Formats: sequence, C-alpha cells, structure tokens
Amino acid sequence: MATTPLDIANMALAVLDEAPIDSLDQDVKAARLLNLHFDLTREGELTRHAWVFAILSASVTGADTGGGDGTLNFAYELPADCLRPMPPTHNGEPDGIPISWRQEAGLIYSDQPGPLAIRYVANLTDPNDWDALFTEVLVAALAIKIAHPLTHKSGMIDVARAAYDRAVDAAFTANAIQRGGRSYPASWTIQRGDNRAYRR
Repeated sequence: MATTPLDIANMALAVLDEAPIDSLDQDVKAARLLNLHFDLTREGELTRHAWVFAILSASVTGADTGGGDGTLNFAYELPADCLRPMPPTHNGEPDGIPISWRQEAGLIYSDQPGPLAIRYVANLTDPNDWDALFTEVLVAALAIKIAHPLTHKSGMIDVARAAYDRAVDAAFTANAIQRGGRSYPASWTIQRGDNRAYRR
C-alpha cells in the first residue's frame, strides 16, 4: 500500500496523541501547521544526514573558467535535484582518492577536467522512494515542529524529541545513514534494482 504525505502527517499527529486530519488542505490548525512545515522539514532531514537511499550518482561535464593550472578552474553544474554534494573523488566512488573542490551555489569547482562522476543527496519527494527509517525520522521531526503551536504542552515537545532521537539512532544502527565518507552500503534503490540510483 502506497504511503502518502497525509499518512506521514497523521503519524506525526499520533506521536502527539492528536486526532488525525482528512487532508493537508483541511481548514484546521493541525493541517495548516503540517502543510506549512512538511516540505521544508523533509528537505532539512534529507540534507542533515547522508541517507543511503537518497544518494544518487551523476556524470557531469565541466567548463574551464580559465583560472590556470593548479587552480579550481573547472566548473560543474550540480543536478537540479541535488540538496548537497558528497565529497568528490577521482573515480566517483566513496572510497576513491579525494580531489580538491569547493561549492558555490549550484556549482562545484575542481582542478579535475570533466566529465566528473559525483554523488549527491537528492531531493526525493515521493514517500514511496524513502527508506522506512527516514520516514520515522521525518514523522518525529514534524511532530517536534508542530508540538508547541498545536498542543501548547511542553511535555509533547520532549515526547517528539525522544521519538526523533530513537529514529535517528535506529537509522545509524541499520546503516541507513552513511557514516563519514568511506562507508557506503548498497543503497535501497540499488538493492531493489531501481535504475534511478544512477542518473546521467
């Protein structure tokens, strides 16, 4: 059964022991708060950690900016769905030799000519593309955001924070979050044979 943003919103309300809503567009306080925070919280939680399921690969071509040898003179445009790039390496693999780089806005600058293989955390918007552990983290993060304005009970913030900490700990334990730049378990998308794990 497909998971929807409404399902996730109602899970967040359940953390706070609040009644479910019928729609994120419903004209009730809970729906308005969840609708306000949903997308930004999702992007924030995807960006906060290197979620294995959200790490995609791409081969990008660069343009020589004319800075000269030994400088970061090759500019590469990041994919439109990139929330943040992972540290690039010579072969594009997480255990490869690191290369010199910097990020400015939607560009990566490097001293390596293209094409450049990069890995990045993607802005995946469909809940059915998410790891179940990420969904639990997002549920708790949403509960934290809406706890005080919705319930006006400080204890509910603590309940939501505790749920968030448990969910993040579980994700690390299950290797759903990449630790550092070296550990790279096969992603959920690769495990299920989904070719979206590699995009050109």
